[in-house]
Amino acid sequence: MSRVLIIGAGGVAAVTIKKCARLPEHFDEIYLASRTVSKCEALQAEVGADRVKAVFAVDADNASEVEALINQVKPDLLINLALPYQDLPIMDACLATGTDYLDTANYEPKDVAKFEYSWQWAYQDRFKEKGIMALLGSGFDPGVTNVYTAYAAKHYFDEIHYLDIVDCNGGDHGQAFATNFNPEINIREITQRGRFWENGEWKETEPLSVREDLDYQNIGVRASYLMFHEELESIVKHFPTLKRARFWMTFGDAYLNHLSVLEGIGMTSIEPIDFQGQKIVPLEFLKAVLPNPGSLAEGYTGMTCIGTYITGIKDGKEKTIFIYNNCDHAACFEEVGAQAVSYTTGVPAMIGAALMLNGTWKQDGVWNMEQFDPDPFMEMLNEHGLPWHVMECEKSPFSK
Repeated sequence: MSRVLIIGAGGVAAVTIKKCARLPEHFDEIYLASRTVSKCEALQAEVGADRVKAVFAVDADNASEVEALINQVKPDLLINLALPYQDLPIMDACLATGTDYLDTANYEPKDVAKFEYSWQWAYQDRFKEKGIMALLGSGFDPGVTNVYTAYAAKHYFDEIHYLDIVDCNGGDHGQAFATNFNPEINIREITQRGRFWENGEWKETEPLSVREDLDYQNIGVRASYLMFHEELESIVKHFPTLKRARFWMTFGDAYLNHLSVLEGIGMTSIEPIDFQGQKIVPLEFLKAVLPNPGSLAEGYTGMTCIGTYITGIKDGKEKTIFIYNNCDHAACFEEVGAQAVSYTTGVPAMIGAALMLNGTWKQDGVWNMEQFDPDPFMEMLNEHGLPWHVMECEKSPFSK
């Protein structure tokens, strides 16, 4: 019998919970907790009290509060779908209670717009000594893109040399300006300096200053901008033959114009300011007035295309492949009431959890997705709504 505790009740969590609830062979008992217990109660009502056994209020910033909840529920696995700021307190609680852990995004401190794996990798020895496992970044990017890389390395290449992860949302939600996941995290992410790996070192660029116009499968040509994304850090570490690794994301002109104005007037700042006698963070206020990403799902049209271009050597010859998924916003809404960006993160969280619970991916310590056999995960992607395709290319679109 397996018992899981899910912390978080946003758009991604809603998808994960609904997917887990359909698989009692992997998830016998599901428990749900969030700072706002009413959100948990709504999800419980939607999937049924026979599947979500109980709901709780918890402050995930408080490790001792999470620890007390774990001791009450006694889960086999904690699925962390809260904010990236809360990764370390939740990991501390898992360490104290001897509980396996999974998340979808790496830790970043609340007061610095910076994310990297060093803080979580530092738990490796302690998790190993405790006899528990942490699986980091079991979303799409990071997550599926890491597994795509491992799959390509296993089945298509003797060595991989060049990697470009591309993330295109070709959908239309009808809003003048909105983000497809937590606005605070999204805007912190895209306003940072770009960073990529080349010839054994990290190189930086000004935010969104490097552009490529790429043709995405079933979507068309979209402007794509170089950014830093956390999976680059782990992929470069675990595939040392890489000569270059980059990440690209699409943004429309209207989105970038809105973002430029908001930046220009200080609304994307994370530095507190005085307002009517109290301290507020402009970005947190902006998050409060922007549309909730979960509210975008109904009427959302179009699809995403997320994938990985990989160039390397097989049998002495250079070759390039593109592994990708298209995910349709309307189809996601019809299935689980979510838009595709939530769906593409929520489904891999369920798959990673299932593989941990059934012992397929199970090893003490702290691990990234690409460190395990990719085949079982790839099989489950096809089975649970994120079918993938491999396209062999004459050359990479990044070849000039």
